[in-house]
Amino acid sequence: MKLPDSRASHWLLTVASGALSVLCFAPFRQFWLMPLLLALLFSLALAQPRARQAAGLGALWGLSAYTANFYWIYISLHDVGGMPAWLALPMTLLLPAYLCLYPALALGLAHRLGAERAWWTLPALWILSEWLRATVMTGFPWGNIGYSQIPEGPLAGWAPVGGVYLVAAWVALSAAALAHSARHGLRRAAPALALGVLVWLAGMGLKTVSWTEDAGELDVALLQGNIAQEMKWRPETFAHTLQTYQQLLDQYPARVVILPETAIPLFADQVPPGVLAWLADSARAQGSELVTGMPYLHPQNPDRYYNAALALTSPQPVYGKDHLVPFGEFVPLPWLTGWVYRYLNMPLAGFSSGGAVQAPMQLAGHRLAFNICYEDSFGDELRAGARQAEALVNLSNLAWFGHSTAADQHLQLSQTRALETGRPMLRATNTGATAVVRADGSVQARLADFTTGGLRARVETRRGNTPYLRGGDLPTLLASLMVLLAAFWTRRHCQTHLDSDKNLHDFRHSGHKGAP
Repeated sequence: MKLPDSRASHWLLTVASGALSVLCFAPFRQFWLMPLLLALLFSLALAQPRARQAAGLGALWGLSAYTANFYWIYISLHDVGGMPAWLALPMTLLLPAYLCLYPALALGLAHRLGAERAWWTLPALWILSEWLRATVMTGFPWGNIGYSQIPEGPLAGWAPVGGVYLVAAWVALSAAALAHSARHGLRRAAPALALGVLVWLAGMGLKTVSWTEDAGELDVALLQGNIAQEMKWRPETFAHTLQTYQQLLDQYPARVVILPETAIPLFADQVPPGVLAWLADSARAQGSELVTGMPYLHPQNPDRYYNAALALTSPQPVYGKDHLVPFGEFVPLPWLTGWVYRYLNMPLAGFSSGGAVQAPMQLAGHRLAFNICYEDSFGDELRAGARQAEALVNLSNLAWFGHSTAADQHLQLSQTRALETGRPMLRATNTGATAVVRADGSVQARLADFTTGGLRARVETRRGNTPYLRGGDLPTLLASLMVLLAAFWTRRHCQTHLDSDKNLHDFRHSGHKGAP
């Protein structure tokens, strides 16, 4: 395949490839498209004369892709947070402008290592850059190309084996193989293409494997209050919020009833006396155990408070959110970034971390491991709790992002965690996506977004460990690092031979005879 020669054409194709990547993720879920878009990007980058130009295309692709996928940041800043448009727009572009550095790094290094080795080094570099993007400065893993395959794509079968990074590695390898064949022809690219076909076929086979076993049925109700974000924290709306959840509690009795993140928007000592006991008694009267999201003040240290999940009907460990959202739940570098809060209506932005390993809750005879909001973006962080539990529970409030694709993208993250752990994921949210996800990543039931209601379901809980629960992301990351080190060694070894041959050629043609 011959690419257009002009630099402007390369830029336009790169921008188009990045922007169209939004179609690969939820709610559009065109999983087959991601390898093709990446193959175009890889072909364009490797056709550049210099590594810095390849890196430039990587940055352009990232800026386009991450802006298209995360446009809803503007909604949270402007429409909900109240930030003026003149400031919200550049702030929206700030995250993609930072995230685009990682694909730039991957493509720049791949070009420097040599186009001939790109088909096997590019996947390793891409995965390592994805891991860096999900780690540096607390990380932002949304948009990982592996999520594009969950749960419909054949490559989703690899998620219980090595997690989303292994799935992403196979997506990148498939794209690199296609780019290699376009550059060198089918005959020279046959090994790369064969490997790509093999991992897709193996993924189809792995999707039929049940890695965990049945641990019994759980009767659960997930309540969705549909409280508007701009009204949620106003004192005058608290009575309405309480009445909404009381009515839903009466309408959807179940063995376990779960309310979303900060469903009760007050600390326990600020709630009018008897209110929490009244909710708990109402739940007990119908044989339910009740868990709600609410802020929780540390009993011994009033300077520490948590975005928490609390069981109101029985003494349980309080789950405090561990992985906090920068700017949303804590202020990074307050001396530098604190000014942002002058433009945002954002209560309780100084949460403390609840700790990395917290015990699951024992509810209705089942162990449930909780996570809150975008914590389900970090698969490796959920492994410890999942190994002890029979189901995962996510409490979220995505009212910040309005009628955007954010809720569907977040649901896809939960589907990935279910697949990786072999556990169902129960999602209780304020406005959506409230859903029950089976252990195979499929959606068992989902409540309509932006409606007030409840989702009652009988959920098959699971026990046992998937390979991913045992090994996590480390095997994939180590393998990628080894591939990268091998590429560096090969390049240096080849360069040494080339230099030796050049020196010998120069010596023989310098007029000297015999040994020097």
